[in-house]
Amino acid sequence: MKISLAVIGGSGAYHLFVDQALGREIDCRILKTPFGDSAPLHRFADDNGEFLFLSRHGEKDYSLTAPFVNYRANIYALKECGVERIVSWSGPGIINTAFQPGEFVVPNDLLDETRNRESTFFKNQGVGFIRQNEPFCPEIRRVLHDSVHHCGVKHHEAAVYACTEGPRLESSAEIRKLRIIGADLVGMTLIPETFLARELEMCYASLCYLTNYAEGVTPRKFQTGQLFEGMQTEEERIQVEDSIQKFPGLLRDSLSVLREMDRTCHCQDALRRYKDKGMIGEDWHTWIGDP
Repeated sequence: MKISLAVIGGSGAYHLFVDQALGREIDCRILKTPFGDSAPLHRFADDNGEFLFLSRHGEKDYSLTAPFVNYRANIYALKECGVERIVSWSGPGIINTAFQPGEFVVPNDLLDETRNRESTFFKNQGVGFIRQNEPFCPEIRRVLHDSVHHCGVKHHEAAVYACTEGPRLESSAEIRKLRIIGADLVGMTLIPETFLARELEMCYASLCYLTNYAEGVTPRKFQTGQLFEGMQTEEERIQVEDSIQKFPGLLRDSLSVLREMDRTCHCQDALRRYKDKGMIGEDWHTWIGDP
């Protein structure tokens, strides 16, 4: 199975794809990797071609929280299937009040606030010193931005996404710190996915829908038993749900464009220096360090 495009979705994403008939599902498999089993890889086909889809949090609600996702197994499995470009989606909270719940954002930079995640394939090696001037693939970012722009939904073409460890939400003091150091958004899922994809010379970018204001950004009463314990109003919940329903169409348009594009970005040559030195070969399977 050699498929060049993949989508990584959040909670409930698989059922959203099926319900909106993004394509017909051909098969599903779990790949065994040196880092354990991958999430189920669903193979979809539409009128223009095929793509893979996996749901990082499981396929029933939110059955696996962000710090316990096997990111290395998932990215390894996609590479094994021939994937060259990955489009992900994420639902971060808002730190910068220029943004509002329900809007879309194509982030352009990252702050890593994770602590305990395995974040490299090159453990105990002298490989992996990779520049991150553009951690998200600029070609995919451009396609995603054009897609939301043409759709006419409210969106922003850049933002700094701070990734925290979780699964707990952040304190007000932590959000103030993140604002001071330049974060616009806060979530738990894009790291180490972004960095792992680059280590295997895959293109990766994310389309975010904004779910709520982060702790302390705007006053919110604690509401027991509610989503985020009251950090999202009913109006915001409706706005966010409307945005989520637009995802399949936005992704369909983006994948259609990406299929016709040659890769001319630097992502595909992230390890070129090590190849030229003879430290690694052309077979990416031999690059991997101690699982």
